[in-house]
Amino acid sequence: MSTYVYGIIRASHSSLPKDTDGIGDPPRPVRVLRQGELAAIVSDAPEELRPKRRDLLAHQRVLDAAGAGGVVLPMRFGSVSPDDDTVTTVLAERAERFLERLGTLDGKAEYNVKANHNEEAVLRLVMADDDEIRSLAEANREAGGGSHEEKIRLGEMVAAAFQAREAADAELLQRALEPTAEAVSAGPQSTGWLANLSFLVDRGSAEQFLTAVDGLREEHPHLELRVHGPLPPYSFVDTPSSQQAEGGTAEAFGAATDQQKPTGWGQPRAHG
Repeated sequence: MSTYVYGIIRASHSSLPKDTDGIGDPPRPVRVLRQGELAAIVSDAPEELRPKRRDLLAHQRVLDAAGAGGVVLPMRFGSVSPDDDTVTTVLAERAERFLERLGTLDGKAEYNVKANHNEEAVLRLVMADDDEIRSLAEANREAGGGSHEEKIRLGEMVAAAFQAREAADAELLQRALEPTAEAVSAGPQSTGWLANLSFLVDRGSAEQFLTAVDGLREEHPHLELRVHGPLPPYSFVDTPSSQQAEGGTAEAFGAATDQQKPTGWGQPRAHG
């Protein structure tokens, strides 16, 4: 029976609530595998594992329950080990690194900030700041819209100005919020967002961080900011990251650094 791994904790971590259920139908009972100073939160893995809403929520509930008792390094949904022995072997081999990350992230939370532009507000700023764009727009308007070539030229100039503004505002966002955080991690870019940044914030400084966000909104109303948090520090954990360990041995993890994650159970995230 394969072993499903939810996260890594200290062996001294507070006990999970009794009868904590994990993923699967019927739900698999959650248990703890201890190895030295570390432990892994696990359950038996279903024969077929798919990212169904029920199981995604169950995975998160287990991490939330564990997080209430202390810092957790959670694995991403779908992290499966061949068996319990492989899990404990990995805990033993990676103990120093796991303990270091648990110590670093203890008492920390992640705040994810996504930003995009209010296009009408940015267009007003572009027209006010760029004399050439403003002059061409006025000339086209006086000429009844301008020629096809002039319209294309104006559109290209405006598009370039918007792109430059996005880059500048992404830098502004990080520069304004970074002093209130302990670390910053850039997330994947997606359509509609000019910036997707995660900030590692001490829970005692969370109010200061949120105040800085509010100040940024007030000072730059053309920015639309969406804040998610406090979250487990998903973006600030270095743990086993893929399912390439076909042989089920701890050696499959390889040598890991902050830049190069080892292979092993599944694709991890973090919970604090």
